[in-house]
Amino acid sequence: MRLSDQQWEEVLRTNLSGAFFLIRAVSRGMMKRRSGRIINVGSVVGLTGNRGQANYAAAKAGLVGLTKSVAQELAGRHVLVNAVAPGFVETDMTADLPEAARSSLEASIPLGRLGSTDDVAAVVKFLAGPGASYITGQTLVVDGGMVMR
Repeated sequence: MRLSDQQWEEVLRTNLSGAFFLIRAVSRGMMKRRSGRIINVGSVVGLTGNRGQANYAAAKAGLVGLTKSVAQELAGRHVLVNAVAPGFVETDMTADLPEAARSSLEASIPLGRLGSTDDVAAVVKFLAGPGASYITGQTLVVDGGMVMR
């Protein structure tokens, strides 16, 4: 209710339209080569929603739909399109969380900790590598088990 039109559009432009424009820019070359990997970075918020983040949740949910649609369109040219949906990760933003909020957040994660950027990077590396040659249209959740609750 409190989101301005500008806040709505800015977040969608950055998190959804930006991915679309990049995919459009790189996909033609990948299709010609009959090879390529596109890996979108989403968020568990796109799967679960989050109070006060309707714009961000909508953008990240849209990224899941974009990933699936483009995966179907490009599969015949051997271009694989997947997404990674991180949960809460140790970053500058999460470093500023008050201790009580951090403890509560960690308690909601079955593994009992926030993820690391290395955790997310390892999944991206896997999707970009030969071990993921038969995976397309998927969203891999990297959240310490948070979404399964």
